[in-house]
Amino acid sequence: MLYLRLPTAWSPASYARSFSRSSVPFSGHNKWSKIKQRKGAEDAKKSLLYGKAAQDILAAARNGGSSNIEENSMLATAVRRAKDAGVPKENIENALLKARAQAHRPLKNDNGQAVTYEAMMHGSVGIIIECRTNNINRTVSNVRETLNRYGARQAPVKFMFRQRGYLKIALDSNDMEDLFNTAESTKCAFDFDEWEDDSSRGIELACSPDELFKLEDGLRQYVQQNANAEILVREVRWAPLEEQGSTDDEKDSVSNLVEALEEDEDVTCVSTSLEYRPLFGNV
Repeated sequence: MLYLRLPTAWSPASYARSFSRSSVPFSGHNKWSKIKQRKGAEDAKKSLLYGKAAQDILAAARNGGSSNIEENSMLATAVRRAKDAGVPKENIENALLKARAQAHRPLKNDNGQAVTYEAMMHGSVGIIIECRTNNINRTVSNVRETLNRYGARQAPVKFMFRQRGYLKIALDSNDMEDLFNTAESTKCAFDFDEWEDDSSRGIELACSPDELFKLEDGLRQYVQQNANAEILVREVRWAPLEEQGSTDDEKDSVSNLVEALEEDEDVTCVSTSLEYRPLFGNV
């Protein structure tokens, strides 16, 4: 019987060559790794945000004298901030439950103690770092390491600032005069300015920290009776005494330092002398 040897349509070698020799699989793997890394970084930021929001709620409940939102405007503000920042409802409710539990244990301070550090950058930029910690040695070490990494150092800078009480209130433009008159009736000395964003507007007031409670107390009844009014922020801030010039590079490096400091779970607020505003600078 005659057998004919027919040409092979393809050979193992040619079949192997038919596959792409590009690094697509590896590229896909790298892409997935980058996605996982990015997701991990985002999850870490969320965890930090949620933790700080819980600390803010606990501190507001303690400092405002009540764990009831309706009786404590500081607590209401802290909860609103958490919601606006995208903190899940469950996390907020857990923080409120913890605040209520701590209200029955006033002698036990689970939130640590408040401490403040001062630093200097670029030889002229003052930085005030406010923390709440249950381990001062750990906090000091972390803050110092971050300052050193960004070329800053601990130094006395409070002389560049003064503390100012601050209220931010949302309300209709037609009601601003009434609110201003109500503020004047408290006999507190204050500065004010209007603010506006894409969705709302209102008025900001700055006063002595010693008069913040009195000013807020005088405005609270007006706000409660006005469905369109709401106290958004009530706090004491470190405000620069005067405007300070700086280069874009200096601003960027200071901003990077502030961001790094705020990633520390013990850090509650960072203020710099580059954040001058006339509202707070007026004497």
